[in-house]
Amino acid sequence: MGDADIALRHIARRRPEDLARAFAPEGRSVEVLGWIDTQVTKIERRMDKALRLRIDGEPRVLHVEFCFALRDDVPDQVFEYLGFLFAALRIEAPREPVPPIESVAVVLSGRRRRLPATGARRTSWPERRFSGARFRIDAVYQRTVAELRARGSVLWLAFAPLARDATVESMRAIVAEIHARAATGEERAELYTVFLVLASIDPWGHNLQKELVTMVEDMEEGLLRRTPIIGEMIIEAEQKAEQRGQLQGHLQGREEAIAELLGRLFARRVGRRPTTEEERSILDRARALGPGEVEDALLDLEGDALVRWLAEPARRS
Repeated sequence: MGDADIALRHIARRRPEDLARAFAPEGRSVEVLGWIDTQVTKIERRMDKALRLRIDGEPRVLHVEFCFALRDDVPDQVFEYLGFLFAALRIEAPREPVPPIESVAVVLSGRRRRLPATGARRTSWPERRFSGARFRIDAVYQRTVAELRARGSVLWLAFAPLARDATVESMRAIVAEIHARAATGEERAELYTVFLVLASIDPWGHNLQKELVTMVEDMEEGLLRRTPIIGEMIIEAEQKAEQRGQLQGHLQGREEAIAELLGRLFARRVGRRPTTEEERSILDRARALGPGEVEDALLDLEGDALVRWLAEPARRS
């Protein structure tokens, strides 16, 4: 999903409670204990992650996987990740029962006809009773703006451009609400990053991205031009007529935006800006492994381990 991968992975890491409350049973108490990151789950460095929860005091695990569309291989991916996750939880606490696991595929685009509420990956013989894995499907793009707002979290406001009834007027209200409810300027920038990146998916053909970029930029008075990914989107929109013949410059600008975003994540984890060598290593690894893989490492590794990892030769996956 390109930029959506980076933006969604980052905002999900920052707001796990909002994910948990959207998918937990209504009327139940929810306590988020943290992300599950073990040596086994690190084998699967994708955006999908699992949260350790307590629902009414009982242990639970929530696995959320964001999908650009409900492709035929999504059930396979969910089943595969559940295998890694189950094995990780058993290794982590071999004398304890593995907590119940709920998987949710959050779908960002696809057909207009309503998607089913559940999906499945059958592993049993077709003539036998079902055996395998079932998962919930949250076709977020098929929801209305009101439904997303009713989830009660500023996180889900950032998904509003995907709504089937999104309009310039309703998005103006969403932009103002994000501005009012975000705790800091950094949080607003992160939420607006998701908001505009998801607007570029445009599953219903609303064609609102240009208006939304201008709307957010006017609200924040230049903040987004200094924000990786969004600054790139603004520049790209302004220069769209000149894109032909400028492919190399566009790719270079994209690389610089990715390097800046990953450099900021490094600074947050280590407490300082990366050195010139470390910046070069971050960019080399983003080219070789993909920016999502590098961001996972920046989020997962502690300071000294992260510095050592960057000092190792990059290996192409």
